[in-house]
Amino acid sequence: MSLTTYNNVTIPSFMYGTAWKKEATTGLVLQAVEAGFTAIDTANQLVHYDEARVGEALLQLATQGITRDKLFLQTKFTPVNGQDHRLPYDARASITTQVQQSFASSLDHLHTDYLDSYVLHGPYSRRGLGTEDWEVWAAIESLYDSGKTKMIGISNVSAEQLSLLCTKARHKPMVVQNRCYAAFRWDQGVREICRSNNIIYEGFSLLTANTGIFAEPAIRTMAAKYQAGLAQVVFRFAQQVGMLPLTGTTNLQHMKDDLQSDRFTLLPEEINQIGTIGM
Repeated sequence: MSLTTYNNVTIPSFMYGTAWKKEATTGLVLQAVEAGFTAIDTANQLVHYDEARVGEALLQLATQGITRDKLFLQTKFTPVNGQDHRLPYDARASITTQVQQSFASSLDHLHTDYLDSYVLHGPYSRRGLGTEDWEVWAAIESLYDSGKTKMIGISNVSAEQLSLLCTKARHKPMVVQNRCYAAFRWDQGVREICRSNNIIYEGFSLLTANTGIFAEPAIRTMAAKYQAGLAQVVFRFAQQVGMLPLTGTTNLQHMKDDLQSDRFTLLPEEINQIGTIGM
């Protein structure tokens, strides 16, 4: 299955995330592709990711006949306030130059001359969008204009900030990637803006941010009914409400199971039950 952005680019409907994988990154990317994943998410930020090790996996995959054109690669520009001392750009340079340097570094790490998706890891401002935010977005828009990335997006964004981007930016985001909490109705406000603007919503930490829901009788009843795992129920819910879920599991069998989440369909009343858990 795949999804299509408003600019007519297709993206696989499930993505493997590489955050916190450190030295295990290469092996886990190889394992994820073996399990069936064709979309990989990373970032040029050594605090949480190891983009170069994703690239090492891509080199090995190419020798097995799984070439660049068969994979969807998404990485991110991370501002200084989200980095440690191991910066992929000159912190004294303008934000525009930082984006250009980080992007070039990502291409080098991933052994490619283009990206499928390039994402701003998060706004500089906590509320609204300031001068730095508009400069970084303009730099990312220029990369899209150049054809070096097929789509652009933003992560860790509020509904207010996303609304501003959609109304004032030259190119609104094609994807949004947020941590998704059941306690906040699964990021409903941001998802509604995405839906009305034909933006693909990527939900991460669907399991780790919501561990309490696995004790919910309703989830357990659905899992038994569909002969599915608890995680599969959550991922299927996400897909049916229009999300593109990410998983970061390190277990090969769980990777395969996650990709089988679409083998059943939740009923509307079950979707509503999950969507309002904790309300």
